[in-house]
Amino acid sequence: MRRPRLGTAATLAIAAVPIGFLGYFFAYPLVAITLRGLSTDGSLDLSVFADVATDPTLQGVARFTLWQAILSTLLTLAIGLPTAWVFARYRFRGRNVLFAATLVPFILPTLVVGTAFLNLFGPRGASGIDLSGTLWIILIAHVFYNFAVVVRGVGTYWRRIDPSLVEAARTLGASPFRAFRKVTLPLLTPAIASTAALVFLFSFTSFGVVLLLGDLRHSTIEVEIWRQATAFLRIDIAATLAVMQIVGIGAILAIYGYFERTTQHGFRTRIAPLRTPRPGRERWTVRGVITIATLFLVIPLGILFGRSFVDPSGAIGVGNYQNLWRLPEQSGAFVSASTAIGNSFRFSAIAIVIAVIIGLLAALTLSYAPRRASQGFDIFVMLPLGTSAVTIGFGFLIALDWPFDLRTSLILIPIAHALVGIPFVVRAVSPSLASIQHRLREAAATLGATPWQT
Repeated sequence: MRRPRLGTAATLAIAAVPIGFLGYFFAYPLVAITLRGLSTDGSLDLSVFADVATDPTLQGVARFTLWQAILSTLLTLAIGLPTAWVFARYRFRGRNVLFAATLVPFILPTLVVGTAFLNLFGPRGASGIDLSGTLWIILIAHVFYNFAVVVRGVGTYWRRIDPSLVEAARTLGASPFRAFRKVTLPLLTPAIASTAALVFLFSFTSFGVVLLLGDLRHSTIEVEIWRQATAFLRIDIAATLAVMQIVGIGAILAIYGYFERTTQHGFRTRIAPLRTPRPGRERWTVRGVITIATLFLVIPLGILFGRSFVDPSGAIGVGNYQNLWRLPEQSGAFVSASTAIGNSFRFSAIAIVIAVIIGLLAALTLSYAPRRASQGFDIFVMLPLGTSAVTIGFGFLIALDWPFDLRTSLILIPIAHALVGIPFVVRAVSPSLASIQHRLREAAATLGATPWQT
């Protein structure tokens, strides 16, 4: 596919804003906190890298972080791929509602997800099974949290595969499984690989879920960065772990970017019309997948919702909600529910504006910049998604006193959220920009349109 062309000056003008924003609010604090952590008596001390790499405890943390991310990714694919298949091919009652519901776990705060699973699998959980402090509850929570990534990432791509390709294979005598293995799966591989890389990234950098549901034996690198920086005041070790984590994240993002670009390459596509499952095995298979997906989504949140109506005395009612709104406004660690809701809307609205503007300009940069430059810029834009939030937070407090002192400004809250939102904007917009046919731009230019008008 031909890449659109724009003048060098215009491309640099578009790129200047996202580069400047990410450079000041992401790269600069990250470098500042790293240099502060690795400096000893004014000189850079790199011996801490050897200390961290040879420390048995930290080696165990790294091993656990790696293999729990691998297990989380495999389990998420095992549950998400059948659901993606159903959404990509079949029409059934409540489909739109269930498809929208798949996104709910992903946008929930990790504290809410952790609380839901403690109410289900905790010491006094509704299931009667206590998995608190074990690897299993962490894995289940990761699958629950990343379920939408697989369903939407693979399902949307699956719908683009022309069903006549599979029908041709079946006509030539291939069984349903052989047709899937020889035709559908090779076409799906880039989407599955890019989605798996994204799920792995989220599980690899997991913080809130592991901190709430795990114990000291189950600590990821992200949790260890937080512990070293806050509990032990070892900024040097925290900075070293952050640098090592960023290197690993960069490799993951390079893999993700490669397969993401592969999914945009043209092949024979046609949005497949949804159909009703045929009676018999197909219908029962679809029903089974829908039932499992529904229960997986509904049970944890349903338990949490039900527990919200039980007050400390065990009485059932709306007393908890009434007490929440009756609590007085305080100047300490607690604010009223109305103030908290107002803060949430205000901060999120500002974060949306920042993320959309910067994300759109970054997506345009990826579309117009030379291919090699755009690949490196793509990784740079995606890095905030997997960088330690603890490191970025400390970097804000240390570095952002120049040219203006923003360290006590509330604007840093929506900016921090926007840093995580920008990659999602880029991922949503870039495929649309890539799908615009080049001949449309050429036609506009032929009719006298300037590059900016085009």
